[in-house]
Amino acid sequence: MIELGKEKEMMQQNSSTYSTIQTGNSFNLPNLPKKLPITFLNVGIVIPTLNEEKNIGVILDGLKSLGFDNILVIDGRSEDCTVEKATKNGAKVILQETKGKGAAIKQVLNNNYLNADAIILMDADGSMSPEEVPALIKTLESGADIVKGSRFLKGGYTQDMSALRRLGNKLMVTAVNALWSTNFTDLCYGFIILNKRAIENLAPIVESQNFEIETEIVIKAINRGLIVKEVPSVELRRRSGESNLHTFKDGYRIFRTIFREFMKPTKGI
Repeated sequence: MIELGKEKEMMQQNSSTYSTIQTGNSFNLPNLPKKLPITFLNVGIVIPTLNEEKNIGVILDGLKSLGFDNILVIDGRSEDCTVEKATKNGAKVILQETKGKGAAIKQVLNNNYLNADAIILMDADGSMSPEEVPALIKTLESGADIVKGSRFLKGGYTQDMSALRRLGNKLMVTAVNALWSTNFTDLCYGFIILNKRAIENLAPIVESQNFEIETEIVIKAINRGLIVKEVPSVELRRRSGESNLHTFKDGYRIFRTIFREFMKPTKGI
């Protein structure tokens, strides 16, 4: 159980516009609370990794400084010292059974590694600030099954998206909104919290092996009647190293996932 601070004013930050500064080995979001709101959920945090030795320690330190210690690193058999650094920084570490970010998330959804009431998925590259976690938790507790960060709600933005990727994301969001009558502002962003109901519904049916997993989770959640909400999020630049995302190959996979799900005769499967 994670006990977090209770002040009401601290819980009003997710809807406000804020600036973001990334300095040295820390995250600095000036207008976000340094204490977290109270939650009665046992929240676990899941971080898929692949060769992130220069980033993982900073992320884990940031999470621990906010009171989070139920953290799982699921590693895709890194060739650097990611596993050693994650272990040294107090995370529980397991290895992926098969390759790909989607495969890692599927493995986590189908195994109760953290014995948590809700799990937060976040990237290992330093682009997602631990200080935004309170907004995800608060919104989940307000009556959602899944809450995802959005870089395009008021108060959110991205420092790490090319014009081509921005266009692709816009087309994907437009397609999903048109086909499922939704009003999402972002789609391909992996800062997500899921409660037990969402995990139990989605674990048996997610299929994606790679970066299209976030899109599949959202679509299948809608098909299953789960409540999905968005909160503003700031995507920082990757701290170090090269991204494992391939614009054209992964973009194609995401579009294929959207239309595959739409063409299924029985929605929600």
